This record gives sequence, structure tokens and C-alpha cells, in this order.
Amino acid sequence: MVGYVCTIAGGKGGVGKTTTAVNVAAALEKAGYDVVVLDADLGMSNLGAMLDVDVETSIHEILAGGRAVSDALTQAQGGLTVVPGEQSLEAFADADPANLKKVVKTLRNAYDVVLIDSGAGLSHETTVPLGLADGIIVVTTPDDVAVGDAVKTRELADRLDGNVLGALLTRVKQAGDAEDIGDRLSVELMAVVPEDVQATVDEPLVLNSPESPAAESYQNLSMVLESIFFKATDPADIDTVVEDAWFEEGYTASADAIDTATGPTAEASEEETEEEAADDDDDDDATFGLFN
Repeated sequence: MVGYVCTIAGGKGGVGKTTTAVNVAAALEKAGYDVVVLDADLGMSNLGAMLDVDVETSIHEILAGGRAVSDALTQAQGGLTVVPGEQSLEAFADADPANLKKVVKTLRNAYDVVLIDSGAGLSHETTVPLGLADGIIVVTTPDDVAVGDAVKTRELADRLDGNVLGALLTRVKQAGDAEDIGDRLSVELMAVVPEDVQATVDEPLVLNSPESPAAESYQNLSMVLESIFFKATDPADIDTVVEDAWFEEGYTASADAIDTATGPTAEASEEETEEEAADDDDDDDATFGLFN
């Protein structure tokens, strides 16, 4: 089986691309898939630091020539495999982004899913991962500048004939922040990740703080992506629901809600009468990232 390659992209730095890659990868790995995360943010590599792993061989060394992909495969928490980068200017200068094609080809032949953590901005370094992906997720915060940069990233992907699956909105402080974002980006809004003061500082959250609202959102995003990657679900059939409970102090995710995240659709729940809804299990009120 040839693996699915998904690039996590976004025009602005600091919107949560690496965090998204790490949490989606950990959730998919937990679900039984063999996943690898490739740090293609060659100018500002931080995947290894985020996961607190020792970098013995970096993606920069592979792209510079002379080292094999297998040399850089590094184990992280939860059985996750990563190909980390390094932060020196010398390594960045020596790395040739054009060699990413060979690296990705090698990885997709060995793993079920290859998640590429790409850099910010519009450059050769960020363009290559867009062209190598089977699917692209554009990550942004509600900030106007970040959304504007995300639009540029989506437009660049379109020019490269890239397959933009949808957008992920992070650091949302209130439900209203998600309004019209998908329309502004001209793509489906796949999931919303709340600003989460309950989450631990250790990543991945889906392993270290699984009951936090942010972890719940990433967990459900992974379910959405699983269906796209392996069940040919059309991203247009995704219906994202933003829960007001995420923004309430003391809210924690329900394990049952996570288990039923791909169950009853939001459209179906809207057709229920108020009396029927009152009798429903609380799980239906906590589901999101649903399919029509």
C-alpha cells in the first residue's frame, strides 16, 4: 500500500502547523495507522524541540546529500515516527528543497500516512511540499493577517494544481470567531480548535491531555482525515460544528463524544424536535467534525 501524503500549510508563522501535524499524527497512530511526520520547515525547524527528541540526523543533512532517509527516522512519544530538522543557518544553507521529492517518495512507500509540516511564507521551500501532497490542509487563526496569508497559500496551492482538502481554524476564543472563515478562504472549514487554557504544555495533547477541548478537536479532525485518506470521503461532505461548551471554564471532553464523532450528522440533529433532543444522550451535544 502506498501511503497518503498530506501537507500542513499556512502562510503565517505561529498559527499551529506543527502542533496540528503532531496531534493528527499521534491520533492516527493511536488508531492503528503507521504515521511519519516530516519537518519541512527548513528555516525554522521546531518539530524535534516540540516533541523533546534528540536529533541525531536531520532532514537538512538528507537534503544536503550523503545521508539516507532511514538515518533520520526518530521515535517520539506514542510510537510516533518523525524526521526532524535542525536550526543552524549552515544546515539551512546546505539543504536543497528539491530533494524533498525523493524523501517523500521513500516515506510514502513505508508508511500509511506522511504528514509534512511546512514552513510559512511563499518561497521555493514552502512551494515544494504543496506540490508533493495528495491533500493539503491550510491552517490559520482568526486573525485577519493570518487569514489573508492563508488565502495566499490556498491560491498558490491552486496554481500548483494542489488538492486543498480544507482549512483548520486554531486558537479560537469564542464560537463567533469561526464565522465566514471558510468563505473567506474559499475552502471547507474542516475543524475548529479552541484556545485551550486547560491543555498541558506537553505535546501531543491527544496523548498528554486527552480530555481537553483542543485535544478533542484534534482527535475528531483525525477521524475526518481518516475517512478522507482511506474511505474516499468528499471533504465537501464534512459539517463542522462549534460547541459553545468549549469556551466554558471547566469543560472537558467526553470519551463517548469522541467515540461518536462520526455518528449522527448535525443536519439530522437539527431535524429533531426539542422534546426529542431533550431525551437524547449528552453525547450528541458534544459531537463535531461530522459528516453529512
